[in-house]
Amino acid sequence: MNGAPALHRTPLYDLHRQAGARWVHFAGWELPLEFSGILDEHRAVREAAGLFDVSHMGEIEIRGPEAFELVNEITVNDVRRLYPGKAQYSALIYEHGGFVDDLVVHMVAQDWFFLCVNAANQHKDYQHILRYNRRRATVELTSDRYVQLALQGPRAQEILQRLTSVDLAGLRPFHFVDTEVANVAARVARTGYTGEDGFEIYVDPAQGPQLWTILLEIGRDYGLKPCGLGARNNLRLEAGLPLYGHEIDASTSPFEAGLGWLVKFDKGDFIGRRALEQAQQRVSRRLVGFELHSRAIAREGYEVLVDGRPAGWVTSGTFSPVLDKSIGLCYLPWDKAQPGQAIRVLIRGRLVDGVVVATPFYRARR
Repeated sequence: MNGAPALHRTPLYDLHRQAGARWVHFAGWELPLEFSGILDEHRAVREAAGLFDVSHMGEIEIRGPEAFELVNEITVNDVRRLYPGKAQYSALIYEHGGFVDDLVVHMVAQDWFFLCVNAANQHKDYQHILRYNRRRATVELTSDRYVQLALQGPRAQEILQRLTSVDLAGLRPFHFVDTEVANVAARVARTGYTGEDGFEIYVDPAQGPQLWTILLEIGRDYGLKPCGLGARNNLRLEAGLPLYGHEIDASTSPFEAGLGWLVKFDKGDFIGRRALEQAQQRVSRRLVGFELHSRAIAREGYEVLVDGRPAGWVTSGTFSPVLDKSIGLCYLPWDKAQPGQAIRVLIRGRLVDGVVVATPFYRARR
């Protein structure tokens, strides 16, 4: 008898199975890895549009007269820069200065915040926030109340505009609106994880399958394709975006991960502030991008050498179909982490030459 816990499935599971999706187990979920193929889906997002079911992501809502103060204390970015309808990328940090998680904070109202967090971390994040809640604020894990669809790509706005009365051209990046999409109540945020323009759409789980179907029908003439986690991971890597458990974790500070810009010391006290003040002064390693001079793929955990000596390890790597290059991210000593630095990656017993490059590897045409 197998004592392993049952895998979670999104409300769109049956639709994905009917569509012939290939599956992957991720963070306790059974999710589509691909539909028409990772490369096909990747190109669709870069050239037209792709639709992702990311309902495994977590949602936490904080409400009450001191919700603002609580969110400003538990995150490193400055919540004072938010206003209703504005979102910001941020992080939860342990007192020792490492990541609890990275997340997107949405201000619905002065007394209501909507946090989108990583799937594998949602329960940990929730308990972390509860631990520090000494304010007049309620904290709820509300992941079961939402299906989240990500519509990404240069034609995403054209497709979504067919289904909503909101002027999407006026919805700036990292802004959101509560509206209707195809007559379904929805929160539409101009955010995403692919490096392309696009939207993340939150709806009631009962309406998720209907909206997924309508979007694919409307988008067919625009080149829209359903996409899985395989394409999503490669797209985010091309865009140089970190993934928790790969580029960032409890042992990593924002300054090492190239995310020091998130930390706003001038906002006052917050969880992890003292450790981050020290971390800022003693950064010994840094996350960098690299390209290989061959088509070999540098996988997570592969050793990176500089001047013939072990210097770091690969956190993520892939072959970019858009750039036609093998790319990746790795940690290197601070003095070796500059663009142009020659490196070698140990791949299956063979040293492969490469070079440190600036990120993102790919920038969308706006």
